[in-house]
Amino acid sequence: MEDSVDRHLARWRGKAPFDELVEGVVTRMQLLVKHLAHTKEAVLAEAGLQEFEFETMHRLVARDGSATPSELAAELLLSPAGMTGRLDTLERAQLVRRVRGTDDRRRVDVELTDKGRELWTAAMTVRAEAEAQMVAALDPADQELLNGLLKRMLARVESSPGPSRASAPPVRKTGRPS
Repeated sequence: MEDSVDRHLARWRGKAPFDELVEGVVTRMQLLVKHLAHTKEAVLAEAGLQEFEFETMHRLVARDGSATPSELAAELLLSPAGMTGRLDTLERAQLVRRVRGTDDRRRVDVELTDKGRELWTAAMTVRAEAEAQMVAALDPADQELLNGLLKRMLARVESSPGPSRASAPPVRKTGRPS
């Protein structure tokens, strides 16, 4: 069975210095990630959500429906001003509400509304179905195997201090005397 990566490899064979097996694995992973991103985008559009709305509600669900704006900002890697803008938008859409603390009026918690939870759940359901459909090309044993292999790859990358160039040839500067 041939796929687009097989054709990509055939076009580049002998023209670029790369290991075909590695190029095949990496290019297939990249294309699957793109496919997944497009699928998620379509699912969110179908639910009437933008990605930032979904991601903010997703973080709230993970925190049992409530968090402070600073907790959300830290998880989403946003500035306080950026988080405030997001929360304003979500609050206008009645997907979240801000609640002042009873003991400390300076404290504000963000809570997911029933409408927000329903919308998030609908989007997650369709998203989970799309992901399951993609993985269904593999039988359960192969899914376990792939999951384990990807975990090993990710663990290695996450434990490395940075991109390794140990096997790459040195980069030469041009146009300047050494």
